[in-house]
Formats: sequence, structure tokens, C-alpha cells
Amino acid sequence: MLFEVWAPEAEGRVTLHLPGPAVAEYAMERDPQRDGWWTVRAEAADGSRYGYALDGGPVHPDPRSRRQPDGPDGLSAVVEHDTFVRGDAWAGRPLSGAVLYELHIGTYTREGTFDAAAERLSHLVELGITHVELMPVCPFPGTHGWGYEGVSLWAVHEPYGGPQGLKRFVDAAHELGLGVVLDVVHNHLGPSGNYLPLFGPYFTDTHHTPWGSAVNLDAPGSDEVRAYLRGSALSWLRDYRLDGLRLDAVHALADTRALHFLEELSAAVDALSGKLNRPLFLIAESDLGDPRTTTPREQGGLGLHAQWNDDFHHALHTALTGESQGYYADFARDPLKALTKTLTRAFFHDGSYSSFRGRAHGRPVDRASTPAHRFLAYTQTHDQVGNRALGDRLSASLSPGLLACAAALVLTGPFTPMLFMGEEWGARTPWQFFTDHTDPELAEAVRRGRRREFAAHGWAEEDIPDPQDPRTRARSCLDWSELSGEPHSRLFAWYRELIALRRTLPDLADPDLASVRAAHSADGAGRWIAYRRGDIRVAVNLSKDPATIGLGRNGRCRVLAAWEPVEAPGPDGVLVLPPESCVVLGG
Repeated sequence: MLFEVWAPEAEGRVTLHLPGPAVAEYAMERDPQRDGWWTVRAEAADGSRYGYALDGGPVHPDPRSRRQPDGPDGLSAVVEHDTFVRGDAWAGRPLSGAVLYELHIGTYTREGTFDAAAERLSHLVELGITHVELMPVCPFPGTHGWGYEGVSLWAVHEPYGGPQGLKRFVDAAHELGLGVVLDVVHNHLGPSGNYLPLFGPYFTDTHHTPWGSAVNLDAPGSDEVRAYLRGSALSWLRDYRLDGLRLDAVHALADTRALHFLEELSAAVDALSGKLNRPLFLIAESDLGDPRTTTPREQGGLGLHAQWNDDFHHALHTALTGESQGYYADFARDPLKALTKTLTRAFFHDGSYSSFRGRAHGRPVDRASTPAHRFLAYTQTHDQVGNRALGDRLSASLSPGLLACAAALVLTGPFTPMLFMGEEWGARTPWQFFTDHTDPELAEAVRRGRRREFAAHGWAEEDIPDPQDPRTRARSCLDWSELSGEPHSRLFAWYRELIALRRTLPDLADPDLASVRAAHSADGAGRWIAYRRGDIRVAVNLSKDPATIGLGRNGRCRVLAAWEPVEAPGPDGVLVLPPESCVVLGG
């Protein structure tokens, strides 16, 4: 078997260590064709442990490790992907027409494993979900965590089930017709178990990010770093049969090269899609408000296939809750106006002034040429729930009626919907920030940092959950018994009904953003919003009082779905909508 490692930092010697009954050491040789690469052939098989030592130093895991059976600090293990017996051939599922479901393996079930999560996939099929979006699964310290402090970007967290467990999960999803998307983190690595700087210039001080030195995408040595990240991304799609990747915080990828890394990655993914003959896609999390992120490469864009739309979330959140702190401030000035703008134009900040940033922000979306499905819409995500002081969901403070209204706006709107696990039944369990750092100093630093952060916003430190306390993770696990009680079962039925309408009504699948028409109450006269997509009209009343909404004289229409009983508009086109309720109307 060929072992190879990029280690330009090695001064003169790199050795391969293969533990067994007796530790075998193999001196590696420089590859004359590839600068900084070292290679050697040695006998090994699937599961064989190994590591590399530079210049007589300690043995460290392979930067391209496919498996870390003993965690980020342990030896790597050989993974022969061809030994896994795959299920039937998978034709794939495209992003257009999708309904995504963000899922954290460690809290979707109490067991916190791929196999346990796979047993609950039938629930998503019943709901009408098309794709599961897994939060990061690369190795991180301890057993439980969000996954954003991962290292070994080619490997799978062992407590979840390791590489084989992920493959079993993907096969189970595909057998049920579900696509699988994985959240990957290229903008930083966790502080614990990150040995990459010992091998090469994976990071650079040319740029800095909230996590410290930036991943090296444009400084000397960046060709190999880009290849490392690109290869990791393609491996997930090819070797694990994933259908897409969500790219975390791409605005933190500092790259000044003429060919941006994201453009290079999107081209590589499109090429792999053609080779595998199935659709593959990339979804960006971006704070830039820049439509060029998803503009096709041939039109001068980066060519990613979709991006999260936090502007829609912020507008909807302020309309539902009245919150106005931090980045919600601009949206909270007139929430319904902000929501109307995002429903019809995608971005709220499209060159307008952002008081949170203290500058103009964003760029307009060309509605005539940009399909609406390139933007993801959601009421809740892991970020928007877990980064709250107590990890409280909307269900902790909103009525079932308002939760139903939020679902209607996401699931009948023009964008690709995404749900956060448990929202479909109004889960009452929080989703809090939790870690399992094995380094006591790091654990204490995280604990103190979290409490200081929220103390600055008026919270008592003792009220902030301890990320290292196992009970914090336990509180965050879904309680599946809720689903059989009220109002949870009613909410679940409502979500299922809306998703079914989206699947069966062509107007709700229309990607034409320019054709969406919306109006809202003004001057304090109620809290309603209504919009039209083709022959489908949706009206939402967020007020505690009934709303009288003029929809225009456009012929008779009928009620297709309603949270509370409501009469269809008469010949005058006037709709009377009960408090905290919503309706979908059709011809």
C-alpha cells in the first residue's frame, strides 16, 4: 500500500509508523515529482493504525486521515472504501424542489449515533423532506459537541459510528429516497488535535479570522492547501455518496487569488457530478449579501448552487418576536416591510445601510435571472437557536398559531425551505451550546468565554448553561414522545400538509422570483402579510385580533389549507383571517 504525506516543514526525515505486535518504522523518500511530498510502500490493510513522525519527533496522525478511531490525538487508521458493500445505485436528488432538514447526529436521538438516527428517517419521509442536512461529522475532542471544532477533514467522528456508520446512514437515507447533505468547515479547524501546522503552511498570518490565523488559500504553499480542501470535499461526495455540501461561513475564507477557491471548488464538484452522472450541489453560508456567490461561473460568479438567506430569517424573526437587539435592529424598524422585501427580492440589505455593521451592506439580486431556489429560507437553524443564551427555540415563546404562520411563510414562499430538527412538531427541548473538551484548560476557557459573552448582554453568569456539563447536551436531545401529544401532533400535520402542497402545486415550485407579489399591513393597522405566487395566494395574520385583508377581485378561490377554519374570500375579494392564523388559497 502506498503511504504519502505532504510535509514541506520536514527538514530531512519523515518516517511512517505502523504499530503491530512490534512497531514497524519505514523511512519515507521525497517524491521527485511533487515538491514537499514524501512516500513509502508498506504492508497494511483496512483498519491498520499508522502515523507520521517528522525529523525524529513524536508520531502524529495523517493530515489526510480517513479515520481516527481513538480521537483527534490518536493514530490514524487505513480505510479501504471499496470494502464497504453499498446499497442499490443512487440516481441522486437535485436541489431544485427540495425541502431540507438540518439534523445534528449527537442530539437527534439520545444514543447520538448514525445508526440510531437512521432508525428515525421514516419520520422525515412521512413529513415530506427530500434532503437531510447533517451538521459537521469530522472528529472533535470527546464524545459530544456541535462539530464546528473538528479536525481531520477527511475523517468521521468515531463516537457517531465512524466511516462505516456514515455510509450505513447514507445508504438508509437513499433507500428511502432521501438525499444527504453534509456541513463542512473549511474556514478554521478546532484548537485541539490540530497538527496540520507541523506538516506544512496550512494557515497564514496574511489574514486573520475570528478563530485566529486564516486557512492558507493565497499565500506561499496555498496550492497544496487548496488541493487538500478540494480533495476532502470531493471525497465526501464520491466515497460516501453524499448529494451536496453546506460550506460553513464562506465569508471567512480569505482568498485574494484571481481564481477564488470557491469558484475552483464549484468547478470540481460540477465535473464530479458529470462523471458520476448524478446531481451534486454546494450550499454556502455567507454573510456577504452577495448574489455573485451563486451566480454561474460563466456569468462571472463563483458558481455555488445556493446560499443561506439570513436576511429572510431576521425579517421573519423580528416580525414574530419583536426582538430588536444586535443584527435584528434594522429589520425590527418595520418587520413586515422587511419581510415583504425579502420575500420578493431575497436580500434586505442590498446596498442599504446596516446599523449593525455601521456601513452599507449587500448587493441587489437580479430577480429576472436568479432562480429563487438558490436561496434557502428558514425560521430556525442550529445557529439561530444554539447561539441564544439559553438555546431556546421559537416554541418556548410563541403560540402554536404563530409557529404555524412561520411554517407557512417558509414552506409556501419562493425559496428552498429548510427546517431545523424538531421544529416540525414545535419541540420544547432547547438546543444549547455544548462541548466535551478533554483539555481542562481549554474546557475552562470555553466555559468562561461563553458566560462572559452573555454577561455583557445582561445575563447572570450562573444562568448560562455550562457547555462542558453533560446535562447541557442531554437537555438538547429531541424528546420524541412529544410528537404524540398536542399541540405537537397538530403542528406536525400542518407542516406535512404544507410540504405536500408545495410538492403538488406547480405555482409553489416556480423559481421566478420576479413574479412574486406581496403586500402587508401598514401604519399599525394590524399585523398581516399576503403574497401571490401564480394562482396561489397566502395570507398570514400575526396579530391577536382578526385581520380583514383585501386580496382583489380576481375570481373565486378556495381554501387549500388553513390553520384555523376560515371562509374563502367572496366576490369582493375580502378575506377575514382569524388571529394568529394563516391560509393558502387557490383557484
